[in-house]
Amino acid sequence: MSQDNKKPKDKEQVETNANEEHTENTHSQNEESAATDSSEGEASETADDSLSREEQLQQELDAKDDKYLRLFAEFENYKRRTSKERIELFKTASQDVMQSMLPVLDDFDRAMLEVEKSSDESLAEGVTLISNKLRETLKGKGLEPMPVKAGDVFDSELHEAITQIQAPSEDMKGKIIDVLEKGYTLGDKIIRYPKVVTGK
Repeated sequence: MSQDNKKPKDKEQVETNANEEHTENTHSQNEESAATDSSEGEASETADDSLSREEQLQQELDAKDDKYLRLFAEFENYKRRTSKERIELFKTASQDVMQSMLPVLDDFDRAMLEVEKSSDESLAEGVTLISNKLRETLKGKGLEPMPVKAGDVFDSELHEAITQIQAPSEDMKGKIIDVLEKGYTLGDKIIRYPKVVTGK
């Protein structure tokens, strides 16, 4: 009788143990599944982070490239501008000297008018030779007389009107009647405007 009572208890014990093992197995599987999901999530987050980092690096690289190109363009413009300024400086570096020589040229022009009236041919030849040599030397330095003559249309951008007189004819109105003083250019720059008389 006592043996019969033991058997059911043993049976119940076995069933209890089986249930506990099943529960433990289930918990273990759930934990493994959670761990797997967690590792996959971390891997996904890591992938997203690395992609975002790559994008940030690409943006930084693009910004540096843009900055470099802008600096390069600015430097090229600076070189071009300074080169142009240097060329202009070379052309007009002797402007003060040239301007101080203009009254001498004016004196030669007046002297030539008087020499032409003289009967001394050797004097006229000598003065002409000196005048031409001086003018050629100054021309080699960039000094050129402005081509202005009576009958040209007056241009306030190129000529300096000293006075107006009654035009001798209708077609001379607004035109240059006489040139009182020659104008000169040094390179492309006018260093003295021609002084003229215009008709009205």
